[in-house]
Amino acid sequence: MIVLGLTGSIGTGKSTTAAMFHDLGVPVHDADATVHDLYRNEAVAPVAALFPEALADGVIDRKALSSALAAAPDRFGNLEEVIHPLVRAREAAFLNAERQNGSPLVVLDIPLLYETAGETRVDKVVVVTCDPQTQRNRVLARPGMTEEKFQLILSRQMPDAEKRRRADFVVDTGRGLEAAREQVKEMIAKLTERRN
Repeated sequence: MIVLGLTGSIGTGKSTTAAMFHDLGVPVHDADATVHDLYRNEAVAPVAALFPEALADGVIDRKALSSALAAAPDRFGNLEEVIHPLVRAREAAFLNAERQNGSPLVVLDIPLLYETAGETRVDKVVVVTCDPQTQRNRVLARPGMTEEKFQLILSRQMPDAEKRRRADFVVDTGRGLEAAREQVKEMIAKLTERRN
């Protein structure tokens, strides 16, 4: 089974690209969706112990947590020490299940793949990119997004050019969704062909 790591900076179209893989029959494990689920389940107690202000109605309120982190960015590391092992456990269960299913190719959608040394857990890496102006327009169009939040997120992400340099594959979503879908189809064909 080939494990493909999918990453890309905020606003480059990573989630859209992950959906393309899924729609083309490739199982996808979404680290962000896993974190959101953990905030409603096993991460509630340990995160609430670190950020009591983020606990609301028995779950972690992501907006409140985001505000707490914006006020004290040095506390990201504390949060990651709790969350990363839980995400890895879910990821391992996903990979085991897909191996048992005989899946030839799976995708691990990991926003901070390079920043967390995630490339060591995958066979190949695909980076989703677009031009900086398209990225900026997409991000600032999101509800509740501000220039300050955008800059904070970017400061925690490896620069796009460095991600592209390290990648095995690059998908450019700035040229439109159909062009991106064709790039994904070609990649799947190339990777699954190699196995046969």
